[in-house]
Amino acid sequence: MEGPSCRLSAGAEEPRPSGRRDSGSEPTWDTKTHFRVCRFIMETGVKLCMRSVPVATACVLYHRFFQRVTSRVYEPYLVAMSCLYLAGKVEEQHIRTRDIINVSHRYFSKGSAPLECNKEFWDLRDSVVQCELLILRQLNFHVSFEHPHKYLLHYLLSVKSLVNRHAWSRTPVAETSWALLRDCYHGDMCIRHTPQHIAVAALYLAMSSYGVELPAGEKEWW
Repeated sequence: MEGPSCRLSAGAEEPRPSGRRDSGSEPTWDTKTHFRVCRFIMETGVKLCMRSVPVATACVLYHRFFQRVTSRVYEPYLVAMSCLYLAGKVEEQHIRTRDIINVSHRYFSKGSAPLECNKEFWDLRDSVVQCELLILRQLNFHVSFEHPHKYLLHYLLSVKSLVNRHAWSRTPVAETSWALLRDCYHGDMCIRHTPQHIAVAALYLAMSSYGVELPAGEKEWW
């Protein structure tokens, strides 16, 4: 956020200054930090009963924001909370800021009671809302994205029709494909490749892991 950032927990790591990435250059942010924050987004999204696509949108918003910001320091977990709030609006699954704040508070303080509606709570709520506006400005209000989920669903249905049904039922190709797709959002792979390529790559890796083969044709199935 612009100005002093509001800390969720004393144990949260300090973010490193972030710079704009050039094409082909190494990321300037610690990859482990991004991984942890995206894990926070996913776990918080599950606890808030968010669907897969809104959670994926929150991760993309997070990665695109830190792809664009300059060397100023931003609190990654505050940005993540705002991304969850904004993703709920974009994907028409609105989540209350109070719920996001309380679930986030319990994420860092296991077993703690919900926050009281005191000055600390309202300051944090204002920070989340202001950070949402900052994200919108940084992304030029382009916050609607195409995800690989629908492509993976179609690819799974197509491949399933070509495989022996007994072999398909014995191997969790579908479950593994969805798990691999979800893992793609921990890093910036989700914004560096087209959704079609990510979907087919997840399916290809899942099938290769279990040795599932398709009938040979003039071209490779993928």
